[in-house]
Amino acid sequence: MPARLRTAAARLLLPTVLALSFTVQAVGALLPSVPLLAAATATGLAADVALHRWQRSLAATLGKLHATVTVRQVVRDLLLVTGLLRIEEQHDEQRYLVLVCGLLVFYALHFACQALAIQVRRTRTLPVVTRNIDASALRLSAAPPALLMRRSGQRLLAFALPATAGLLATAATGSARWAAAGVALSVAAGVVAFVTLAVRLLPGRRPATSEQALEWFEAWLAEYQPTVGMYFSGGNSSAYQANMWLEPLARLEGRPLIVLRERFMVRKIASTDIPIVCLPKVADLMRLEHSTLKMLIHPSNSGKTSQVLRIPTIKHAFVNHGESDKLSSCNPYAKAYDEVWVAGPAARERYALADVGVDDRDIVEIGRPQLDAIQPYAGAPTGAYTTVLYAPTWEGWDGNPGNTSVVEAGENIVRALLADPAVRLLYKPHPLTGSVDPRAGAANVRIQEMIRAANVSRAAQHTDGRPAPSAAAELTRRAADLDRLTTASFRDSADDVERMLLQTAPEPGRAAAVAAASAAWEAAFWASFPVWEHQIVTGPRPTVYGCFNMADLLISDVSSVISDYLASEKPYAVTNTSGLTEQDFRAAFPTVRAGAVLTPDASGVPALLDSVRHPENDPYAEARTDLKLHLLGPSDPPSVVRFNDASRALCEAADAHRAGMAVRALPVIPSQRENDAKLNSGHLKG
Repeated sequence: MPARLRTAAARLLLPTVLALSFTVQAVGALLPSVPLLAAATATGLAADVALHRWQRSLAATLGKLHATVTVRQVVRDLLLVTGLLRIEEQHDEQRYLVLVCGLLVFYALHFACQALAIQVRRTRTLPVVTRNIDASALRLSAAPPALLMRRSGQRLLAFALPATAGLLATAATGSARWAAAGVALSVAAGVVAFVTLAVRLLPGRRPATSEQALEWFEAWLAEYQPTVGMYFSGGNSSAYQANMWLEPLARLEGRPLIVLRERFMVRKIASTDIPIVCLPKVADLMRLEHSTLKMLIHPSNSGKTSQVLRIPTIKHAFVNHGESDKLSSCNPYAKAYDEVWVAGPAARERYALADVGVDDRDIVEIGRPQLDAIQPYAGAPTGAYTTVLYAPTWEGWDGNPGNTSVVEAGENIVRALLADPAVRLLYKPHPLTGSVDPRAGAANVRIQEMIRAANVSRAAQHTDGRPAPSAAAELTRRAADLDRLTTASFRDSADDVERMLLQTAPEPGRAAAVAAASAAWEAAFWASFPVWEHQIVTGPRPTVYGCFNMADLLISDVSSVISDYLASEKPYAVTNTSGLTEQDFRAAFPTVRAGAVLTPDASGVPALLDSVRHPENDPYAEARTDLKLHLLGPSDPPSVVRFNDASRALCEAADAHRAGMAVRALPVIPSQRENDAKLNSGHLKG
């Protein structure tokens, strides 16, 4: 059976079991048959629990079809009561009336808890979400259990379990005491949940109101007095675009601030000591207009970017999240910003050629301040292995086959590299690989399987050379140290308010401790593996820059990875899956001119490896030096200095603009000459 059919069958398994359980339960109630009734009820309840735990999206789909968990549980209980009435021919109607009333009370409590949960959630949804800020003045508190707040379906099934079990026991024994006891327990659980939630609505237990929270935020802005910041809005997998600018932002002069728009993004931003504020509503975002914030950098464009650009007191600079020869690196939206900060002359030329409306006077070359950690080229590999980093980009939104090499060339490249016994491969695919084109995702999976198989084969050949067990222990210890500094642990039921309470202002010196712990972890990571073992790097650690430092050669696509790697001046190759000839490919993409070009069949890999091992055969060494200067600008002054100079200049422009706005806002006081003229003309008579 094809994989897609197996996946579809697995998704439909639980709904099918649910439907059959109701059918069999109805048959068991009408016959009546206690074993059939009990088995069907237990199976249906178990399937419902499994559905809410592992297939929540499918449970939501059933809800849209009006087959909600409440409807399903009501039908389940109704069939049980019907079965009881059918089992006992001489039944006591009064007794069963009490049971039915108890069930009605239980469901009334369920709906009441639902209403209370909504109200509690509203009181705990503040208009501003913070991180690295002491927000204790907002009367923050831990969230109620998730079972009461967010998992209403699971709560109903859990609380209804005693009643269901009691009804089944009564059907088996004929004693109504079991049903009464079960219903009573379910009602008691509902009462406890109701009281727990109701207490949260008492005036002394609520967080601050929206008005109070915004007043507190304005007071905090006045006290902290931010001057420089970063604005970011994006999807669930786009946080890396902002994270690459955290360290440069932290080193800027002034008081930095990070402004976000999506609540979930507060958790996605990597470890930093910079204060973070999330303002989901446009009206609340506008409060920044009266703050001391002078300028914002923007790593990406989004639909919500236009909203912050409306604030006239803040200057805006587009810094992008990487530069390449792709059209996305000269987007027409860039003209909406006050300035566009680029790495070097190549980007300036790119905007001029694209003719998208960006004035050359608004372009500022700052280099790439993130690249300071990249080590320079030190010559041919000295060890037994040549380390090759294959870092393809993703497929992009436009469907251009030349965007990524993963689909057409990835497996050929990896196969050719693995065929060389003196190659150690580092494979780091783009985080979004496969998000648009399923073929890219499938190829990515196959490539990783090839690498794992190659490692198994190499392990059989290399019985020595493995690091001592202490190396793995050292990595575990370093990872624990780094996680302790950078990872906040929360309960499953924690909401934004609880996270704000726990992620308060950082302790002094944490940023330096994180930097030291990161360096120690990275050293321990590479030392924990044999030098011959291939690596698949898919997580945030080690960073792509850490992989740069380990690599002797980079193979990638037309992307910002090439530009960043050029900071090292090490050899690189670009895969041509565009369909263009090599000459046209080099002409279309200037970043290719200092590297080798690989065709989709990867036939040029052996010659490429030879040029890396024997630099005298490398025809691109001088070209890389020139291209580095063209793409990234001069090394003196350093990029960090140029980044700070650009920030200072933009802040000064913001100050001048504010001063001009203040002058224009002053009331016009007529001069004495104007008054005399008006008197002479009779305008002021009487």
